[in-house]
Amino acid sequence: MNEEKLGRRLQTARVRAGLTQQALCQKANLSYSTLTKIERGAIKSPSIFTIQSVAGALGIGLDELMGSAPASRQKSRSKSGVSFVYFDINGCLVRFFHRAFTQLGMQTGAPADMIETTFWHYNDQVCRGEMDMTTFNRKLAQALQATEPIDWQACYLESIEPIKAMQELVTWAAEHYRIGLLTNIMPGFIEAMLNKGLLPNIPYDTIIDSSVVKAIKPEAKIYNVATDKAACPASEILLVDDSRINLMAAEKQGWHVLWIDSYRPEESVKRIKSALEPAN
Repeated sequence: MNEEKLGRRLQTARVRAGLTQQALCQKANLSYSTLTKIERGAIKSPSIFTIQSVAGALGIGLDELMGSAPASRQKSRSKSGVSFVYFDINGCLVRFFHRAFTQLGMQTGAPADMIETTFWHYNDQVCRGEMDMTTFNRKLAQALQATEPIDWQACYLESIEPIKAMQELVTWAAEHYRIGLLTNIMPGFIEAMLNKGLLPNIPYDTIIDSSVVKAIKPEAKIYNVATDKAACPASEILLVDDSRINLMAAEKQGWHVLWIDSYRPEESVKRIKSALEPAN
């Protein structure tokens, strides 16, 4: 990535859109210092999540901001007609974070089942972006009567484990198809995972973060947003997810779907690669 050229393209696109740096920061949920450094070319290899957020706020495609010609993004179409693949994160690219409940139990002395019950009571609100992480951490600490502050993101990042076979599949899929992430997740978690190397740091065509779009799977809104961002018919989209409820909702939208078993990822990878066999 040429950081200086990226900075110039970003500045040009921002001015063309009639946005000040402060206005773009607000729209992209980005700090002022980060934006100014990117425009100066002072950040080496800014995360793809950050670039995706900026491109979305500017109303332009990732290709345009990255300086890629549209033709260079032409990819395959599977025999079943798939041209775009969305991957879930939790339970699909990383093993779920149940170990964090045990860790919090050791930290607070609260039973793991109480921690898990409290967590799920608020999880949907946070993943929809209706509750920020500071409020969530405070409510969790209060419910568990913790004597020390709780940082759920830190517990999460320490507890999850990348599913190697699936992450290798994402990298393979990106060579042949347009791809994206579509996930129910708390604010700031995707960027933190990319920064820590817990997700493949590749040029995703789009990232649908539930906390940003204010909707979670299996709600119809998030699939509608994802279809728009994929910029192709619903019949050309494949969702890879570990939740059958989420997959059924995607099917109702006319998408292709494939279930991932995180305990037998190698078998799932074989099925997915078979389904994604190119048409030519």
